[in-house]
Amino acid sequence: MAHKLPPIQTVSTGLVVAIVGFFSSFPIVLQGLAAMGASAQESASGLMMAAIAMGLTAIGLSLWYRQPISVAWSTPGAALLAVTATPSAGFSGAVGAFVCAGALTVLAGLWRPLGRLAAAIPTTLAQAMLGGVLLPLCILPFKAAVELPWQAVPVILTWFIAGRVNRLFAVPAAVLAAAIVVVLNAGGTSVAPSHLVAAPVWTAPTFSLASVIGIGIPLFIVTMATQNIPGIAVMRSFGYAPVPGRLFSMAGAASILSASFGAPATCLAAITAAMCSNEDSHPDRNQRYWSAVMGGVFYCLFGVFAVAITGFAVHADPLLMGTLTGIALIGVLANATFAALEIPAEREAAILTFAITASGVSVLGLGAAVWGLLVGGLAYLVTNRGQ
Repeated sequence: MAHKLPPIQTVSTGLVVAIVGFFSSFPIVLQGLAAMGASAQESASGLMMAAIAMGLTAIGLSLWYRQPISVAWSTPGAALLAVTATPSAGFSGAVGAFVCAGALTVLAGLWRPLGRLAAAIPTTLAQAMLGGVLLPLCILPFKAAVELPWQAVPVILTWFIAGRVNRLFAVPAAVLAAAIVVVLNAGGTSVAPSHLVAAPVWTAPTFSLASVIGIGIPLFIVTMATQNIPGIAVMRSFGYAPVPGRLFSMAGAASILSASFGAPATCLAAITAAMCSNEDSHPDRNQRYWSAVMGGVFYCLFGVFAVAITGFAVHADPLLMGTLTGIALIGVLANATFAALEIPAEREAAILTFAITASGVSVLGLGAAVWGLLVGGLAYLVTNRGQ
Protein backbone atom coordinates (compact mmCIF):
# COMPACT_ATOMS: atom_id res chain seq x y z
CA MET A 1 0.00 0.00 0.00
CA ALA A 2 1.44 3.38 -1.04
CA HIS A 3 2.25 6.00 1.57
CA LYS A 4 0.10 9.12 1.54
CA LEU A 5 3.20 11.09 2.45
CA PRO A 6 6.69 10.40 1.08
CA PRO A 7 9.02 8.43 3.35
CA ILE A 8 11.72 10.61 4.92
CA GLN A 9 14.49 8.65 3.18
CA THR A 10 13.04 9.50 -0.22
CA VAL A 11 12.84 13.19 0.71
CA SER A 12 16.58 13.26 1.42
CA THR A 13 17.30 11.27 -1.74
CA GLY A 14 15.19 13.71 -3.75
CA LEU A 15 17.12 16.65 -2.34
CA VAL A 16 20.45 15.06 -3.27
CA VAL A 17 19.11 14.26 -6.74
CA ALA A 18 18.04 17.88 -7.28
CA ILE A 19 21.32 19.31 -5.99
CA VAL A 20 23.34 17.01 -8.25
CA GLY A 21 21.08 17.49 -11.27
CA PHE A 22 20.78 21.27 -10.99
CA PHE A 23 24.12 22.49 -9.68
CA SER A 24 26.20 20.06 -11.71
CA SER A 25 25.00 21.44 -15.02
CA PHE A 26 23.29 24.83 -14.75
CA PRO A 27 26.45 26.63 -16.03
CA ILE A 28 26.18 24.53 -19.20
CA VAL A 29 22.57 25.60 -19.71
CA LEU A 30 23.53 29.26 -19.24
CA GLN A 31 26.40 28.90 -21.72
CA GLY A 32 24.10 27.30 -24.27
CA LEU A 33 21.41 29.98 -23.94
CA ALA A 34 23.99 32.78 -24.17
CA ALA A 35 25.39 31.25 -27.36
CA MET A 36 21.88 31.27 -28.81
CA GLY A 37 21.67 35.03 -28.25
CA ALA A 38 19.62 35.06 -25.04
CA SER A 39 19.77 38.18 -22.88
CA ALA A 40 20.42 37.94 -19.14
CA GLN A 41 16.67 38.06 -18.47
CA GLU A 42 15.95 35.44 -21.13
CA SER A 43 18.70 33.19 -19.75
CA ALA A 44 17.27 33.48 -16.24
CA SER A 45 13.83 32.66 -17.59
CA GLY A 46 15.20 29.70 -19.55
CA LEU A 47 16.98 28.25 -16.54
CA MET A 48 13.94 28.79 -14.34
CA MET A 49 11.47 27.19 -16.74
CA ALA A 50 13.82 24.31 -17.58
CA ALA A 51 14.03 23.43 -13.88
CA ILE A 52 10.29 23.84 -13.31
CA ALA A 53 9.43 21.86 -16.47
CA MET A 54 11.57 18.89 -15.48
CA GLY A 55 10.36 19.11 -11.89
CA LEU A 56 6.66 19.09 -12.77
CA THR A 57 7.17 16.36 -15.39
CA ALA A 58 8.99 14.13 -12.89
CA ILE A 59 6.29 14.67 -10.28
CA GLY A 60 3.45 13.92 -12.70
CA LEU A 61 4.98 10.87 -14.37
CA SER A 62 6.28 9.30 -11.15
CA LEU A 63 2.95 9.68 -9.35
CA TRP A 64 0.98 8.42 -12.36
CA TYR A 65 3.10 5.34 -13.07
CA ARG A 66 4.33 4.74 -9.49
CA GLN A 67 7.86 4.38 -10.87
CA PRO A 68 11.00 6.45 -10.15
CA ILE A 69 10.91 8.44 -13.40
CA SER A 70 13.59 11.07 -13.00
CA VAL A 71 13.50 13.92 -15.53
CA ALA A 72 16.26 16.35 -16.49
CA TRP A 73 17.11 19.14 -18.86
CA SER A 74 19.25 17.99 -21.75
CA THR A 75 22.81 18.70 -20.61
CA PRO A 76 24.31 17.32 -23.87
CA GLY A 77 21.76 19.38 -25.76
CA ALA A 78 22.79 22.54 -23.89
CA ALA A 79 26.43 21.74 -24.65
CA LEU A 80 25.50 21.43 -28.32
CA LEU A 81 23.91 24.87 -28.21
CA ALA A 82 27.04 26.32 -26.57
CA VAL A 83 29.16 25.47 -29.62
CA THR A 84 26.53 26.28 -32.26
CA ALA A 85 26.34 29.61 -34.09
CA THR A 86 23.55 31.96 -33.09
CA PRO A 87 20.69 31.66 -35.60
CA SER A 88 20.08 34.58 -37.95
CA ALA A 89 16.75 35.31 -36.23
CA GLY A 90 18.49 35.53 -32.87
CA PHE A 91 17.12 33.88 -29.76
CA SER A 92 13.61 33.65 -31.22
CA GLY A 93 15.07 31.43 -33.95
CA ALA A 94 16.61 29.21 -31.29
CA VAL A 95 13.26 29.02 -29.49
CA GLY A 96 11.67 27.88 -32.75
CA ALA A 97 14.28 25.12 -32.94
CA PHE A 98 13.55 24.12 -29.31
CA VAL A 99 9.86 23.75 -30.20
CA CYS A 100 10.72 21.61 -33.23
CA ALA A 101 13.02 19.36 -31.17
CA GLY A 102 10.23 18.89 -28.63
CA ALA A 103 7.72 18.13 -31.40
CA LEU A 104 10.06 15.50 -32.86
CA THR A 105 10.35 13.90 -29.42
CA VAL A 106 6.56 13.78 -29.11
CA LEU A 107 6.35 12.27 -32.59
CA ALA A 108 9.04 9.71 -31.75
CA GLY A 109 6.90 8.57 -28.84
CA LEU A 110 3.66 8.42 -30.85
CA TRP A 111 4.98 7.17 -34.20
CA ARG A 112 7.13 4.09 -33.77
CA PRO A 113 9.06 4.37 -37.08
CA LEU A 114 10.57 7.71 -36.00
CA GLY A 115 11.39 6.32 -32.57
CA ARG A 116 13.06 3.31 -34.16
CA LEU A 117 14.94 5.58 -36.57
CA ALA A 118 16.31 7.64 -33.69
CA ALA A 119 17.27 4.45 -31.83
CA ALA A 120 18.85 3.04 -35.01
CA ILE A 121 21.52 5.75 -35.16
CA PRO A 122 24.69 3.82 -34.25
CA THR A 123 25.64 4.46 -30.65
CA THR A 124 29.24 4.99 -31.68
CA LEU A 125 28.29 7.86 -34.01
CA ALA A 126 25.89 9.48 -31.54
CA GLN A 127 28.55 9.36 -28.83
CA ALA A 128 31.20 10.61 -31.24
CA MET A 129 29.01 13.57 -32.15
CA LEU A 130 28.49 14.27 -28.45
CA GLY A 131 32.24 13.99 -27.81
CA GLY A 132 32.98 16.43 -30.63
CA VAL A 133 30.49 18.88 -29.18
CA LEU A 134 32.02 18.59 -25.72
CA LEU A 135 35.71 18.83 -26.63
CA PRO A 136 35.86 22.64 -27.21
CA LEU A 137 34.01 23.18 -23.93
CA CYS A 138 36.26 20.84 -21.95
CA ILE A 139 39.32 22.76 -23.15
CA LEU A 140 38.08 26.00 -21.54
CA PRO A 141 39.20 25.22 -17.95
CA PHE A 142 42.80 24.85 -19.07
CA LYS A 143 42.71 28.08 -21.08
CA ALA A 144 41.30 29.78 -18.01
CA ALA A 145 44.03 28.27 -15.83
CA VAL A 146 46.58 30.16 -17.94
CA GLU A 147 44.66 33.41 -18.43
CA LEU A 148 42.92 33.59 -15.01
CA PRO A 149 45.08 31.39 -12.75
CA TRP A 150 43.97 32.94 -9.45
CA GLN A 151 40.32 32.38 -10.32
CA ALA A 152 40.27 29.18 -12.36
CA VAL A 153 42.90 27.07 -10.59
CA PRO A 154 41.16 27.07 -7.15
CA VAL A 155 37.94 25.99 -8.84
CA ILE A 156 39.65 23.21 -10.79
CA LEU A 157 41.47 21.98 -7.68
CA THR A 158 38.25 22.01 -5.65
CA TRP A 159 36.53 19.96 -8.34
CA PHE A 160 39.38 17.46 -8.50
CA ILE A 161 39.76 17.02 -4.73
CA ALA A 162 36.00 16.82 -4.07
CA GLY A 163 35.75 14.25 -6.87
CA ARG A 164 38.14 11.96 -5.02
CA VAL A 165 35.69 11.97 -2.09
CA ASN A 166 32.38 11.82 -3.96
CA ARG A 167 32.10 12.34 -7.71
CA LEU A 168 28.47 13.39 -7.53
CA PHE A 169 29.34 16.45 -5.44
CA ALA A 170 32.51 17.45 -7.31
CA VAL A 171 30.83 20.02 -9.55
CA PRO A 172 28.54 21.48 -6.85
CA ALA A 173 31.67 21.96 -4.73
CA ALA A 174 33.35 23.70 -7.66
CA VAL A 175 30.30 25.96 -8.06
CA LEU A 176 30.63 26.95 -4.41
CA ALA A 177 34.35 27.63 -4.92
CA ALA A 178 33.56 29.77 -7.97
CA ALA A 179 31.03 31.77 -5.93
CA ILE A 180 33.70 32.46 -3.31
CA VAL A 181 36.14 33.50 -6.05
CA VAL A 182 33.58 35.92 -7.52
CA VAL A 183 32.98 37.51 -4.10
CA LEU A 184 36.71 37.83 -3.39
CA ASN A 185 37.37 39.38 -6.80
CA ALA A 186 34.52 41.86 -6.51
CA GLY A 187 36.75 44.23 -4.54
CA GLY A 188 34.06 45.17 -2.07
CA THR A 189 31.41 45.67 -4.74
CA SER A 190 28.14 43.92 -3.97
CA VAL A 191 27.50 40.87 -6.12
CA ALA A 192 24.13 40.08 -4.57
CA PRO A 193 21.34 39.79 -7.13
CA SER A 194 18.85 42.66 -7.29
CA HIS A 195 15.96 40.27 -6.69
CA LEU A 196 15.48 36.60 -5.85
CA VAL A 197 12.45 35.80 -7.98
CA ALA A 198 11.47 37.10 -11.41
CA ALA A 199 8.62 36.48 -13.82
CA PRO A 200 9.34 34.22 -16.81
CA VAL A 201 10.07 35.96 -20.11
CA TRP A 202 8.05 34.94 -23.18
CA THR A 203 9.90 34.76 -26.50
CA ALA A 204 7.79 34.20 -29.61
CA PRO A 205 9.37 31.41 -31.69
CA THR A 206 10.62 32.08 -35.21
CA PHE A 207 10.74 29.06 -37.49
CA SER A 208 13.19 28.57 -40.34
CA LEU A 209 14.52 25.58 -42.21
CA ALA A 210 18.09 26.53 -41.28
CA SER A 211 17.42 26.58 -37.53
CA VAL A 212 15.38 23.37 -37.69
CA ILE A 213 18.15 21.50 -39.54
CA GLY A 214 21.07 23.18 -37.79
CA ILE A 215 19.73 23.26 -34.22
CA GLY A 216 16.40 21.45 -33.83
CA ILE A 217 17.27 18.09 -35.38
CA PRO A 218 20.74 17.80 -33.75
CA LEU A 219 19.17 18.76 -30.41
CA PHE A 220 16.55 16.04 -30.87
CA ILE A 221 19.13 13.42 -31.87
CA VAL A 222 21.62 14.11 -29.10
CA THR A 223 18.85 14.25 -26.48
CA MET A 224 17.25 11.00 -27.65
CA ALA A 225 20.54 9.14 -27.99
CA THR A 226 22.25 10.30 -24.80
CA GLN A 227 19.35 11.00 -22.42
CA ASN A 228 15.96 9.53 -23.31
CA ILE A 229 17.00 6.07 -24.52
CA PRO A 230 19.65 5.55 -21.76
CA GLY A 231 17.10 6.79 -19.20
CA ILE A 232 14.73 3.97 -20.18
CA ALA A 233 17.61 1.47 -20.08
CA VAL A 234 18.61 2.54 -16.55
CA MET A 235 15.08 2.06 -15.22
CA ARG A 236 14.84 -1.36 -16.83
CA SER A 237 18.16 -2.37 -15.30
CA PHE A 238 16.58 -1.88 -11.85
CA GLY A 239 13.58 -4.04 -12.72
CA TYR A 240 11.07 -1.36 -13.67
CA ALA A 241 8.98 -1.50 -16.85
CA PRO A 242 8.56 2.03 -18.20
CA VAL A 243 6.52 2.64 -21.36
CA PRO A 244 9.07 4.40 -23.62
CA GLY A 245 6.68 5.94 -26.14
CA ARG A 246 4.48 7.62 -23.54
CA LEU A 247 7.44 8.92 -21.55
CA PHE A 248 9.13 10.30 -24.68
CA SER A 249 5.92 12.07 -25.69
CA MET A 250 5.37 13.59 -22.26
CA ALA A 251 8.95 14.83 -22.07
CA GLY A 252 8.59 16.27 -25.57
CA ALA A 253 5.32 17.98 -24.61
CA ALA A 254 7.03 19.55 -21.59
CA SER A 255 9.76 20.80 -23.93
CA ILE A 256 7.22 22.42 -26.26
CA LEU A 257 5.34 24.12 -23.40
CA SER A 258 8.49 25.54 -21.82
CA ALA A 259 10.40 26.39 -25.02
CA SER A 260 8.95 29.88 -25.49
CA PHE A 261 10.12 30.73 -21.98
CA GLY A 262 13.68 29.86 -23.04
CA ALA A 263 14.00 26.22 -21.88
CA PRO A 264 15.97 24.15 -24.45
CA ALA A 265 14.83 20.54 -23.90
CA THR A 266 13.22 18.39 -21.21
CA CYS A 267 14.12 14.69 -21.25
CA LEU A 268 14.40 11.53 -19.21
CA ALA A 269 17.39 11.36 -16.88
CA ALA A 270 19.92 8.57 -16.63
CA ILE A 271 22.29 9.32 -13.72
CA THR A 272 19.63 10.67 -11.37
CA ALA A 273 17.28 7.87 -12.49
CA ALA A 274 19.82 5.41 -11.11
CA MET A 275 19.97 7.39 -7.86
CA CYS A 276 16.18 7.20 -7.51
CA SER A 277 15.92 3.54 -8.54
CA ASN A 278 18.55 1.82 -6.39
CA GLU A 279 18.19 0.47 -2.86
CA ASP A 280 19.78 3.57 -1.33
CA SER A 281 16.67 5.45 -2.45
CA HIS A 282 14.44 3.21 -0.29
CA PRO A 283 14.59 -0.46 0.74
CA ASP A 284 11.09 -1.00 -0.64
CA ARG A 285 11.30 -0.69 -4.43
CA ASN A 286 7.58 0.19 -4.51
CA GLN A 287 8.31 3.38 -2.56
CA ARG A 288 11.26 4.59 -4.64
CA TYR A 289 9.09 6.62 -6.97
CA TRP A 290 8.80 9.12 -4.12
CA SER A 291 12.50 9.97 -4.58
CA ALA A 292 11.80 11.11 -8.15
CA VAL A 293 8.72 12.99 -6.96
CA MET A 294 10.67 14.83 -4.26
CA GLY A 295 13.52 15.48 -6.67
CA GLY A 296 10.95 17.17 -8.89
CA VAL A 297 9.68 19.27 -5.98
CA PHE A 298 13.18 20.54 -5.21
CA TYR A 299 13.87 21.18 -8.91
CA CYS A 300 10.83 23.46 -8.95
CA LEU A 301 12.10 25.30 -5.85
CA PHE A 302 15.53 25.79 -7.40
CA GLY A 303 13.85 26.99 -10.58
CA VAL A 304 11.86 29.66 -8.76
CA PHE A 305 15.11 31.18 -7.47
CA ALA A 306 17.07 30.67 -10.71
CA VAL A 307 17.17 34.41 -11.39
CA ALA A 308 19.32 34.85 -8.27
CA ILE A 309 21.79 32.30 -9.65
CA THR A 310 21.99 33.95 -13.06
CA GLY A 311 22.22 37.39 -11.45
CA PHE A 312 25.21 36.19 -9.45
CA ALA A 313 26.77 34.60 -12.54
CA VAL A 314 26.70 37.97 -14.34
CA HIS A 315 29.53 39.11 -12.04
CA ALA A 316 31.72 36.13 -12.96
CA ASP A 317 34.32 36.32 -15.71
CA PRO A 318 33.08 34.42 -18.81
CA LEU A 319 36.16 32.21 -18.64
CA LEU A 320 35.33 31.30 -15.05
CA MET A 321 31.83 30.23 -16.14
CA GLY A 322 33.52 28.35 -18.99
CA THR A 323 35.66 26.60 -16.39
CA LEU A 324 32.58 25.38 -14.54
CA THR A 325 31.05 24.22 -17.81
CA GLY A 326 34.19 22.36 -18.86
CA ILE A 327 34.83 20.50 -15.62
CA ALA A 328 31.15 19.52 -15.43
CA LEU A 329 31.49 17.87 -18.84
CA ILE A 330 34.88 16.16 -18.58
CA GLY A 331 33.38 12.93 -17.23
CA VAL A 332 30.73 12.98 -19.96
CA LEU A 333 33.44 13.53 -22.59
CA ALA A 334 35.44 10.58 -21.25
CA ASN A 335 32.41 8.28 -21.39
CA ALA A 336 31.37 9.51 -24.84
CA THR A 337 34.87 9.04 -26.27
CA PHE A 338 35.15 5.54 -24.83
CA ALA A 339 31.74 4.56 -26.23
CA ALA A 340 32.52 6.10 -29.62
CA LEU A 341 35.75 4.12 -30.07
CA GLU A 342 34.68 0.90 -28.38
CA ILE A 343 33.88 -1.05 -31.58
CA PRO A 344 36.96 -1.39 -33.84
CA ALA A 345 34.98 -1.77 -37.08
CA GLU A 346 33.19 1.54 -36.44
CA ARG A 347 36.14 3.62 -35.20
CA GLU A 348 36.93 5.30 -38.52
CA ALA A 349 33.36 6.53 -38.94
CA ALA A 350 33.25 7.57 -35.29
CA ILE A 351 36.51 9.53 -35.40
CA LEU A 352 35.35 11.33 -38.54
CA THR A 353 32.15 12.30 -36.78
CA PHE A 354 34.14 13.39 -33.72
CA ALA A 355 36.73 15.45 -35.63
CA ILE A 356 34.26 17.23 -37.92
CA THR A 357 31.93 18.05 -35.03
CA ALA A 358 34.81 19.34 -32.89
CA SER A 359 36.06 21.53 -35.77
CA GLY A 360 33.10 23.85 -35.43
CA VAL A 361 32.79 24.34 -39.19
CA SER A 362 29.57 25.64 -40.71
CA VAL A 363 28.79 24.99 -44.37
CA LEU A 364 25.59 25.87 -46.25
CA GLY A 365 24.07 27.04 -43.00
CA LEU A 366 24.51 23.64 -41.35
CA GLY A 367 26.56 23.36 -38.17
CA ALA A 368 29.47 21.04 -37.47
CA ALA A 369 27.35 18.51 -35.54
CA VAL A 370 25.11 17.97 -38.58
CA TRP A 371 28.05 17.55 -40.95
CA GLY A 372 29.85 15.29 -38.52
CA LEU A 373 26.87 12.98 -38.29
CA LEU A 374 26.28 13.04 -42.06
CA VAL A 375 29.90 12.31 -43.03
CA GLY A 376 30.34 9.79 -40.23
CA GLY A 377 27.06 8.12 -41.18
CA LEU A 378 28.16 7.83 -44.81
CA ALA A 379 31.52 6.35 -43.74
CA TYR A 380 29.66 3.94 -41.45
CA LEU A 381 27.43 2.74 -44.29
CA VAL A 382 30.41 2.24 -46.64
CA THR A 383 32.58 0.39 -44.11
CA ASN A 384 29.72 -1.72 -42.74
CA ARG A 385 27.77 -2.33 -45.94
CA GLY A 386 28.16 -6.09 -45.59
CA GLN A 387 26.30 -6.13 -42.25
